[in-house]
Amino acid sequence: MSIKDLSKEKKDTINLSRRSFVAGSLKTSLFMAFGASAIPSVLSAKEAIENKTFSPNVWFEMDTQGHVTVNIAKAEMGQHVGTALARILADELECEWDKVSIVHVDTDPKWGYMVTGGSWSVFQTYKPMSQAGAAGRQVLLSAGAKLLGVPVSDCEANAGFVVSGSKKISYGDIVANGNIDKVYSADELESLPIKPGNKKHLIGLGNQYKALDIPPKTDGTAVYGIDVEVDNMLYARPILPPTRYGSKVTKVDDSQAKSLPGYKGYKILNDPSGTVEGWVAVLASDYPTAIKAIDKVKVSYNAGKTGNVSEADIQKEGERICRDRSEGTLFVDEGNIENAGKQAAESIEAMYTTATASHFQLEPLNAIAEYKEGKWHVHTGNQWQGLTLPAVAKAAGVPDSDVVIHQYYLGGGFGRRLFGDWIIPALLTAKAAGQPVKMLFMRPDDTMFDQPRSASTSLFNAYFDNAGNFTGMEHALAAGWPTLAMAPGFMPDGVDGKGKFDPFSASGADHWYTMQHHRARVINNKVAQETFTPGWLRSVGQGWIVWGLESFIDEVAHKANQNPVDFRLSMLDGKGKQAGKAPESVGGATRLAHALKKLKDKTANVALGENEGIGFSVTAGQERTMPAWLATAAHVHVDKSSGKITLKKLWVVADAGIVVHPDGAMAQMEGSLLWGTSLALFEHNEIKDGYVAKKNLTTYQPLRMNDVPDMDIEFIESNEFPVGLGEPGVIGVAPAVGNAVYNAVGVRLRHLPMLSSDVKKALKA
Repeated sequence: MSIKDLSKEKKDTINLSRRSFVAGSLKTSLFMAFGASAIPSVLSAKEAIENKTFSPNVWFEMDTQGHVTVNIAKAEMGQHVGTALARILADELECEWDKVSIVHVDTDPKWGYMVTGGSWSVFQTYKPMSQAGAAGRQVLLSAGAKLLGVPVSDCEANAGFVVSGSKKISYGDIVANGNIDKVYSADELESLPIKPGNKKHLIGLGNQYKALDIPPKTDGTAVYGIDVEVDNMLYARPILPPTRYGSKVTKVDDSQAKSLPGYKGYKILNDPSGTVEGWVAVLASDYPTAIKAIDKVKVSYNAGKTGNVSEADIQKEGERICRDRSEGTLFVDEGNIENAGKQAAESIEAMYTTATASHFQLEPLNAIAEYKEGKWHVHTGNQWQGLTLPAVAKAAGVPDSDVVIHQYYLGGGFGRRLFGDWIIPALLTAKAAGQPVKMLFMRPDDTMFDQPRSASTSLFNAYFDNAGNFTGMEHALAAGWPTLAMAPGFMPDGVDGKGKFDPFSASGADHWYTMQHHRARVINNKVAQETFTPGWLRSVGQGWIVWGLESFIDEVAHKANQNPVDFRLSMLDGKGKQAGKAPESVGGATRLAHALKKLKDKTANVALGENEGIGFSVTAGQERTMPAWLATAAHVHVDKSSGKITLKKLWVVADAGIVVHPDGAMAQMEGSLLWGTSLALFEHNEIKDGYVAKKNLTTYQPLRMNDVPDMDIEFIESNEFPVGLGEPGVIGVAPAVGNAVYNAVGVRLRHLPMLSSDVKKALKA
């Protein structure tokens, strides 16, 4: 499936294309796979799999010992995705967990469109993996019954055996003797019974079943992109131009570098895809020499037009376009906000902003490019191969089918490794050099070529009637748009028909509160867009949008003389569109209200010291069509003399439906809360002279261990459809902290991160 085809459907839909399912014995293994929507009756399952006539996605295979290998078409970056997906399948298959292993696959088209991000993996894969396991179980039951000489109705599958009374046969023996050849039509597959929650033997059971990716990470056998080497390769390090776009190389002087043993020269890169402009790559036989050579190779440029752009320029443009109601397109337009404004007895306005934020993933960018046997082979860790591969092919000047991306573990992704633009300079260098090249980015190179989260601006207006009742809210939100830069095919039309917008830079403004009048206008900040490539960073748009939204909801509550928690609960009534829909949002806003009520009770008796406060926020996760219902509370202390905010504790109550891998879910929630804390109180960058100013961790400050808060995390037991947990925890931290600061010392902070200097300034004001 191409990105164009995929964009016709909702990006996070669970209604995947109707496909058949085939199971066939080949040699000493049983292969089970999804195929096309229909397999012609002239072909057996064995023929369909063996000939790959209909490109079956080979999801898993079982050998004569009952060992199951599950192919994972998702990137592993610390979230245990392979374990979660394998557990879904193994639970339905009724196999033994200690006989399950996983393999992360390359970009062969048979695996389909590949993307790992947006917290979509479990959400998108739960249904097809469950169907695959159920189909496999039925196949084994039928074959096992035949071998046992009993009716299939008298059999059950249990822990790797087909059992009928006192008789039983192992899955391995069935594979060895069963001669299986079965095709399920799409309708038959759809009608297969999926086990209810109380019949699960793997899903939902904490750390009784260990993650499959942990052993190789702890014994050193795990292979990350940066570990890979191929024969006859050169090492390369890039020299970045003075601006992200528009710079041109006018002269290169490498005379000083030629004295370095192992120096192999340089290449000026010409990129047909337009991804990198004005780049020079330095080559060497070893990487230390490539590092040294950078300082000895002098490059002259004609610089692009954004060389003088600053963070202040981006913020100034953000405020201008938010205040200009002719800018942007409408994302939400319900009721009549104009009339609400005209008829209001009172109104309040607030502007919330965030600074540029960088990724600083642990593993710096790296890739090997090698031309072999008529194809370009790329070795790296990438989150969105379906988006990356066509751009790489364009840069190479070859069809998509002539590029293969070999997938490895990612040493941190967080959105930076979605669009793999770093592959392109590696490939162009290898093409120019005529031999394999491994391009490694040093941390400053990595940070300059980062796709940072754009600085953002959100302008809010709320209206009240003569009785002081809240009647409606207007919300304008502006930033650089990652999807416009990297995946414009995903951009839908605004509700007013005035243009397309980035859904990842709007999500969260379509909240679950019932409001009589509500408008959200989303605007692209062109100054940011033209200066750098805006990126998706963990929590994506919600990380900055909900910061403003949930902080402003507190302001509205105080203006209406209501308790902020009770005010939220009054609007989380589940009426109209807020009722949700099956299967992904059954219960709608009432489930969010339930989480908030539980959180209110958990924090009701917390003792507060002087200059301490507790603040609340609610969020619905990454996307409205994939809601994880989260209520967050933060307990802070504010030192009035220094302005330092100490986050003492975070509470989260989460309803994420069925929790497939509880240990992984808890790790995801803990990590996302700490990421949210880091963005709320510490880490920020700024654009200076067209690039980020902080290029290493000596100046860029993320959360440190001594500032880690206590955390109380509760998952509500549920049998509803499972949703993603990779990012939602980030979202609610900042507004909960900001609201807590207000309750502690009475100042409202409206910029992220909330620095001590901001607190001192606000207290003086």
